[in-house]
Amino acid sequence: MRDGCGCSAGLVRFGVAVNGKVLSDFDRAIQEQGYANRSEAIRDLIRAHLVEREWDGGDQEVVGTITLVYDHHGRGLGEHLTDIQHDHQALVISTLHVHLDHDNCLEVLVVRGRSAVLRRLADSLISVKGVKHGRLTITSTGRGLR
Repeated sequence: MRDGCGCSAGLVRFGVAVNGKVLSDFDRAIQEQGYANRSEAIRDLIRAHLVEREWDGGDQEVVGTITLVYDHHGRGLGEHLTDIQHDHQALVISTLHVHLDHDNCLEVLVVRGRSAVLRRLADSLISVKGVKHGRLTITSTGRGLR
C-alpha cells in the first residue's frame, strides 16, 4: 500500500542537506559495509542513536557483553573475577573463556539487566588489578525497535 508521497505504508521520506565530501565519504563507507543504499544505512544510524538513548538513562533493561583481557598469572585474579560474577549471577547469562597465549586470557560475559547496574558490574570487573583491558558493550533487547 502506498501513501501520497509514493512511500510504502509506514515509511516517511525526508530530505537531508549535507556537504558533498561528507556524502561522498559516507557513500564509500556504506558501500564497503555492504549496504544496498543510503536509506538502509541511515535507518541503522537512527536505530543506533535510539538504542544509545534507551540505555543512557540507566533504568532500561538491556543486554550486552563485558569483555576482559587479563594475565591469568595474576595472584588470585581468576578467582576474584569469578567471585564478582557469582555475586551478580542474576545478571550474567553466559561466559566464554579463551586462552589467548601462555599468559593472557579473554573472558566474555553475556549480561542482561538494567543499564546502570550492568555499568557498575562492568566497572567492578574492569577495575580489578591485573585486568589489562575491558569494555562494556550494551545493546537493546530489541523490544520497541522496528
